[in-house]
Amino acid sequence: MEVFRSHVLVCGGTGCTSSGSDKIIAAMEEQIKQSGLEREIKVIRTGCFGLCEVGPVVIVYPEGTFYARVKDADVEEIVQEHLLKGRIVRRLVYTDKGDHHDAGKPLGEIDFYRHQTRIALRNCGVIDPENIDEYIAFDGYKALAKALTEMTPEGVIDVITKSGLRGRGGGGFPAGTKWKFAAAQKADKKYVICNADEGDPGAFMDRSVLEGDPHAVIEAMAICGYSMGSDEGYVYVRAEYPIAVKRLNIAIAEAREYGLLGKDILGTGFNFDIHVRLGAGAFVCGEETALMVSIEGMRGEPRPKPPFPAVKGLFGKPSNINNVETYANVPQILLKGAEWFRTMGTERSPGTKVFALGGKINNTGLVEVPMGTPLRTVIYDIGGGIPNDRKFKAVQTGGPSGGCIPANLLDVPIEYDSLLEIGSMMGSGGMVVMDEDNCMVDIARFFLDFTVEESCGKCTPCRIGTRRMLEILERIVEGKGQPDDIEKLERLARSIKATALCGLGQTAPNPVLSTLHYFRHEYEAHIQDKKCPAHQCKSLLHLEITDKCRGCTACVRVCPVDAITGEVRNKHAIDTDKCTKCYSCIEKCRFDAIVKV
Repeated sequence: MEVFRSHVLVCGGTGCTSSGSDKIIAAMEEQIKQSGLEREIKVIRTGCFGLCEVGPVVIVYPEGTFYARVKDADVEEIVQEHLLKGRIVRRLVYTDKGDHHDAGKPLGEIDFYRHQTRIALRNCGVIDPENIDEYIAFDGYKALAKALTEMTPEGVIDVITKSGLRGRGGGGFPAGTKWKFAAAQKADKKYVICNADEGDPGAFMDRSVLEGDPHAVIEAMAICGYSMGSDEGYVYVRAEYPIAVKRLNIAIAEAREYGLLGKDILGTGFNFDIHVRLGAGAFVCGEETALMVSIEGMRGEPRPKPPFPAVKGLFGKPSNINNVETYANVPQILLKGAEWFRTMGTERSPGTKVFALGGKINNTGLVEVPMGTPLRTVIYDIGGGIPNDRKFKAVQTGGPSGGCIPANLLDVPIEYDSLLEIGSMMGSGGMVVMDEDNCMVDIARFFLDFTVEESCGKCTPCRIGTRRMLEILERIVEGKGQPDDIEKLERLARSIKATALCGLGQTAPNPVLSTLHYFRHEYEAHIQDKKCPAHQCKSLLHLEITDKCRGCTACVRVCPVDAITGEVRNKHAIDTDKCTKCYSCIEKCRFDAIVKV
């Protein structure tokens, strides 16, 4: 085995890849070769490091130097200075805001990471996801070996049950109970299914796990198969995740080659194999019954429950379905025990949760924290707060099925039950932050528009009811709201929640209900005063030029419809009848003299 004095880890997740990390890797390998260092330095393409905001990320070990926003043009300097001469390239080193430690901090001491506890993400950004040997070096497949050689199927389920692991896909149903139900069924065939159809706007947790640690999911599915008496599994992943799909297929092929998938695994007589099925991007296929219908080759539409999948699932056979993150926890639970897992999180929600942190936040990225961590810690200590010192307004959790949580609830602990109690939900883990410039009525309209577009149309409450709600919201943001619109929205929302066929339809009104509960005054301002407090709804505002105007004429030159008039060095004026509210003048004005009113 070759031994290298340094390893250069380059992020190969979707975010960094889209920013050019492939070019960085190619340039790094070429520069290392030209410098005669190919026997001393190893370049490794990893999964996502998490801190997507500063990508592409390069980390050099053993020093642990964290280089941020690296470009291929920077590679020669890194190789010549750091790898050849041992001098850190300080201009590229990531530092926390206000921190002037030239050499940078170790990864665990950076603000973004020091509040995190990584279980599902433990190997992401650490190993080469396309090399099974690296996964094995980090105790990979050790849990599967333990299950097959030291434990009974019932014993495996008992550990998962005692751990308190709840489904990370949104519902929070106890994983051990699901496995137990499927194991109890008598059938000639059973299926293990992984739901990797991650459709929430702003969510990329499952994608990142598959890109950075696909073997963890494969190992967990095999363990699940052993526990419930299944010999076949399916991973349903959306086709829009090409990197995840590629690495998953490579990992499955490697596992088969090593005898960790297929016939007689580890000589124990246990047979288990996995297939990949690509989804076409339908949001409804994230619902478990619709997902199974899609695997079967039909249009993805939900089925009534009961019967539940554990009784009658894929191809009419007993099936267990969990999402990517849920499975990613399983090997570690089996290796370290249920009590170890329960040392993290809360009594009702043990363990950790992965979140995709996005929106109006400084540190956009992937976060894994113990359950019960306050929202404030995630948004300010990990996320770095709101850009440009703007005021925090709300955070949307749970995607289109979730709710908007206001500033006065920032200290609420993140766990399944506490979020439900305040009108939101965990969901799969999307977390979209909003500041004072976001209009909450328009936010509700945005999420409902997504739900209407993605409705499968099978049931009337979702197909028609959500569209009627959307029409009311569109009328409100256009300044045509009517006095009884709020009452209509609430009545429609209650009806849809009570009568829609599947969980997606039943939770579709949540963004509207939560914004009505916490930001009702914004709805009332839109309807009664014909004003948008956040100055975002174009139909309810116009532009004015204040006394700050210096008469520089910059706004006149950029206005596409000649709506601005005025002499040089004199205050200008805007013809509101001509103005199209393109805001080019606001962007051009150097004196902040143009305001929305």
